[in-house]
Amino acid sequence: MPVISEIEPYPMPDAAELPPAAVTWTPDPRRAVLLLVDLQHACLDLFPPGEAPLTDLVRNVRALRDLCAGLGVPVAYAAQPGLLTGEQQGLAKDFWRRSDRLEPARRGFPDQLAPGPGDWIFTRRRYSAFHETTLLWWLRESGRDQLLIAGVYAHIGVLTTALDAFTHDIQPYVVADAVADLTAADHRQALGYVAGRCGVTLTTKQLLAGLPRNL
Repeated sequence: MPVISEIEPYPMPDAAELPPAAVTWTPDPRRAVLLLVDLQHACLDLFPPGEAPLTDLVRNVRALRDLCAGLGVPVAYAAQPGLLTGEQQGLAKDFWRRSDRLEPARRGFPDQLAPGPGDWIFTRRRYSAFHETTLLWWLRESGRDQLLIAGVYAHIGVLTTALDAFTHDIQPYVVADAVADLTAADHRQALGYVAGRCGVTLTTKQLLAGLPRNL
């Protein structure tokens, strides 16, 4: 059963390192939702403070939230619950060591990444933010069919959520330098899979420049 130890620092990928795009989708603020995955202390505290990728992750997620707020793009959070029974954990308990209860301090968010009063929060009990949540219903009701995804961990919750979005005909966009992972190799593997099989990868800078132009 794997136990996540402290994560080694690594540099975020830049635009030149992104895998080739397989599709020509374009994010549109009238169609998009920003989804932030597992930005809680329980996940972020494993990254070395004051170093990449955490510093870049926090800065870029904050920039994305500010941009989306200004453009009227809804913001949602996929977050781990405080209490999980063995039945609710299911097979995940065979892969990850997790106590039944996640203490309030550990399931909280850093101040600079905390949800705003109008943001939606979905409790995520499996890798995908769609599993046993109302995320898909909320997207349909909002008339939104694009998902801008940031957060952790890129090859686990971020990747599976992107793939699940694709299966529901929701275009996923993974923001390459606004996600982080256990290792640089895991991070890049996730980006390669998304770009080649189910979505688009792009940088925060590209999104900050492109979204306003598409209003």
